[in-house]
Amino acid sequence: MAKQKTPFISSCHARQLAVLTAALSPFIVGGALVAKEYGDWSTPVSAEIGSDVDLNTASNDGCPILSPDGLSLFMASNRPGSQSLDIWVAKRDRTDEGWGKPERLPAPVNSETDDFCPTPVRGNRLFFVSRRDEANGDIYSTRLTKDGWEAPVRLGPNINGSAQEWSPSYFEDDQGRPVLYFSSTRSGRQEIYASVNWGPAKKVAELSPDSSDAARPNVRRDGREIVFDSTRSPNLGGPDVWVATRPSTSASWSAPQHLAGVSSAAADTRASLSWDGTIMMVGSGRAGNEGPADIYVTRRPRLTGMGSKE
Repeated sequence: MAKQKTPFISSCHARQLAVLTAALSPFIVGGALVAKEYGDWSTPVSAEIGSDVDLNTASNDGCPILSPDGLSLFMASNRPGSQSLDIWVAKRDRTDEGWGKPERLPAPVNSETDDFCPTPVRGNRLFFVSRRDEANGDIYSTRLTKDGWEAPVRLGPNINGSAQEWSPSYFEDDQGRPVLYFSSTRSGRQEIYASVNWGPAKKVAELSPDSSDAARPNVRRDGREIVFDSTRSPNLGGPDVWVATRPSTSASWSAPQHLAGVSSAAADTRASLSWDGTIMMVGSGRAGNEGPADIYVTRRPRLTGMGSKE
């Protein structure tokens, strides 16, 4: 039998293979050995790159978040045409296209007061924060039907109170129960809370430090990764973007990690993850902006299919 030849691997290919092998190597999460699911985040760039419209303006543009299908980009802005801080949406026909011109959501979603922190979820449902009934801001829910947006409903006392509630983030846990994460000042500073099955919200202690804010959480759709902004140390000028993970929705979160490559020397707030976890949107006041805050985007490759719910 002829001797089988060993394939030749160039030094360049060998280096690429080494990088890929390292990226796919297992690591420890909550005591469990799991494969790394995603690569590293790219350097954030303006979200309007690739579009023919002014997605960012000389006004305050922030609170960015993609719809589950990736065809709508919701944001909060006080750009011309707003009554106050309002919710706007830009659309596109395909995920590889640039964004169309942002449009202000009509009443009854927007009001004469501040409306912000939009969070679209499946079923044409939208959570958001409004000051229409309470000066500090409460969390509301509405739904888009064939007849337009339903009248927003203020979530009950298990979620809202006299404190300041921000950034609702909805997902279903491994048992199929609805879970809502948000931040609130009910303790005297912004901390992260969670309500399971619409029960009384409880502080998520492992994400909320004793001496600094933890605000505007956004949880990946499978409940196993969370991004938020915090003034904790270290920071580059803060608040900065932080991340934590867990192997299941019944496990505790890992110690939060500082995303220095995503953060800047200015305020970086309300980071949010796409449905597949490969895109992060963030509002930032970094140098080079068109206004006080602009919308930025960063991407990462998906390495495995582990740990996600379709």
